[in-house]
Formats: sequence, structure tokens, C-alpha cells
Amino acid sequence: MLKVTQEYLEKISHRRSLREFSDKEVPREVIENIIQAAGAAPSGANKQPWMFCAVSNPEMKKKIRVAAEKEEYEGYHGRMSEEWLEDLKPFGTDWNKPFLEKAPWLIVVFKQVYEIDEMGVRHNNYYVNESVGLACGFLLHAIHEAGLVALTHTPSPMNFLAKELERPANERPFLLIPVGYPEKDALVPNIERKSLRQISQWY
Repeated sequence: MLKVTQEYLEKISHRRSLREFSDKEVPREVIENIIQAAGAAPSGANKQPWMFCAVSNPEMKKKIRVAAEKEEYEGYHGRMSEEWLEDLKPFGTDWNKPFLEKAPWLIVVFKQVYEIDEMGVRHNNYYVNESVGLACGFLLHAIHEAGLVALTHTPSPMNFLAKELERPANERPFLLIPVGYPEKDALVPNIERKSLRQISQWY
């Protein structure tokens, strides 16, 4: 057990968010397996209040990029605080998001704030944010296990995603995740994760 957890820690410690994607194709079947793995996450009352929209169509990706960059431009030019902008400087980000077109897949995660059955009757979902957050964690782990890279992108606001993908009224955008192979010679910021002492208390 100790050996297994040490090996897992070593492997997952190499997971990094990436903004430089290759356009190399990733088979649909791989993305299907990744999404099904995400669907294995626990959820309140087993409601599974999530929807994963996988986008590979170039025209749709371009529409998403244009809409996302519009919101990002507003963010970088007035919506975001000076402290926020300062915190982002080590990552070298701005409102330009070319990865939204170059990555072979975009997985747009929606949370279902309530459920609509086949008869059109509305039912409650429970602990929606917690459940969908857990599913996204499973998703990112599955992406890493596949040897691919991802970015948890959160343009704010994200309502344009529901419009572009024509999602029903019970769904709200949660995360926009480009998925693919890293670009050759891609770079990531030289940052460190907090230590065990910093993230845990023992009683």
C-alpha cells in the first residue's frame, strides 16, 4: 500500500496545466473513455448532475474562442482587480486564447442545477457544485493518465457557452477544458506546490 501511494504521488505530482497545445489528433474513443471515467465520481443522492460537451468541430471551436476572448478582454481591461492581474503575471497570460482553437478537443463541463425527466418534470439536484467539482477532478486525472494535457479555463462570465452549444435552461457552464498533446518544447511556469505541512493538520 505504501509503495502504491508513493508511486501514485510521484506520477500525479507531474500533472501541470498547459497553455501550449499541439494540434495532433486525439481519437474520439480516448475522449469517450475519459468522460466515462469522470462520470464515476460520487454525487449528491447519485444524481450525477453533470454534462460533458466534447467539441472538436473547428468552426465551433472558433466561435467559442471569439466569444471567450471577448469576455477575457473585458476582464483584463477593467473587471479584474490589480491584485488579480498581479497574481497572474508569473503565468504570462492575457486575453488571447489561441489554445481554444488549436487543442484538438474542448470539453465544456456544465452543471445541471436541477433535473428534467423525460416527461418534462423538474426534480431537485443536491450538492451540485461539489459533485461537479469532484467529477472534474476525475476528468483531469483521466486526462493525465492518458498522457495528455489540459487547462482548466474559466472565462468570466461563461454564459456564452450555453448559448453557443444550445444547452437547456437547467444547465450552467462550469469549466472549459482544452485537451490534447503538449506542443513541442512547450513551457510551464516554474512554480511550486504547497508542502504537506502547509495543506494538512493532524489530530
